[in-house]
Parts: sequence; C-alpha cells; structure tokens
Amino acid sequence: MQYVQGTIKFGNISTSERELKDLLKAWIAISAAFAVVLSGSMFAADFYAKFVIASLTVGIGFLLHEIGHKLVAQRYGCFAEFRSFDKMLLFAIAMSFFGFVFAAPGAVMIAGRVSKARNGKISAAGPFVNLVLASLFLALMFFQLPNLFKFIAYYGFMINSWLALFNMIPFWLFDGYKILKWNKLVYGSLVAVAIVFLFVQNLIIPK
Repeated sequence: MQYVQGTIKFGNISTSERELKDLLKAWIAISAAFAVVLSGSMFAADFYAKFVIASLTVGIGFLLHEIGHKLVAQRYGCFAEFRSFDKMLLFAIAMSFFGFVFAAPGAVMIAGRVSKARNGKISAAGPFVNLVLASLFLALMFFQLPNLFKFIAYYGFMINSWLALFNMIPFWLFDGYKILKWNKLVYGSLVAVAIVFLFVQNLIIPK
C-alpha cells in the first residue's frame, strides 16, 4: 500500500481516505438496516447476532459490488470512487423498521469518456458480482457445516440474490437502467438468474 497526493493505492486499485470512510459508513448503515429486518427490531434479543451476520454477508456483497464497478471503470481509464448518499442511508434504516430495506447507500462516481456499452458493462459488474457471491454461498450450504455457518451461508445467498435483483431496477441511478440501455439480453439474463435464486432460497431454508 502506498499513499501519494491524497490517493491510496492497493496494487493497481486507487482509492482515497474519503472513499474508505464512505464505504465504511455505508457498510455499517446497510448492515444495521438488514439486521433490523432479520431480527424484527433493533431491540430484539438476537439483533446484535444478526448485525454481525449482516455485516459479513451484506458487507462482502456491498463492498465487492462497488469494487466491481470501480475496477471495470478504472480498467477503462476512468476516475472512479464510491460516494455515500447520507440521506439514503438514513432512509434505508428508517424503512427497515417497516420490514423492507431500500438499499441505495451510494454509488461509484465515474469521471471520464464512457460509451453506452462501457457504461453498461461497468454497471453490470456490480449485480454480476452479487450473483457470483450468491452462488458461492449457495454451494457452501451443501457442505457439512455447523448450523451457525449454514445460517451465515443462507443469509449470504439470500442477501446477495436480493441485492442483485434490487440493483436491476430499470430507472434512476440504478444499474439496471444503464444495463437495459446497453444490452437487453444481458439485462434479462441477470434478472432471470436473480429471480431463480430468490425462488430457490425458499426451498433451502436451514433448520
């Protein structure tokens, strides 16, 4: 790791103190929101346990989703950094008390010349990462694991499947809008896989 003129570099990945702080802030807020939904209340006995599980599963899914966007954008020579939307973080936490998480914690801001195709590929990287993670968590459930790890794998599968589908909403700043403008086949394929995964989650609830 090296620090040059406000930029922190991990190998070929460039970031900054602000981006790292924004990622951490969004990670904590989204994990808390999911923990409220999973436990039913911030005052539930298992809230902190669910917060740890959400931090691991949502944390991995959220971070790698944004890093996926960032890496593809930087590969195309663009400046790309995540910025949190503080009002949306508060909205996500507020909505969680009604049993729903509106997961729009922020976005990777991109500067540079980007064609419609490249913009679509940058956008597709995030949901694709979530579907890959969902597949890995699903595979873990078929191993002989202690119940705690099976529950973590299940929540990882469920949450990453949901994050992928949620981000495919085809309007506003969501990935789905830019993917649909670029390639309808890619859009349909990602949505179809996410829907199948969400259907499968109801068949494999760990006991």
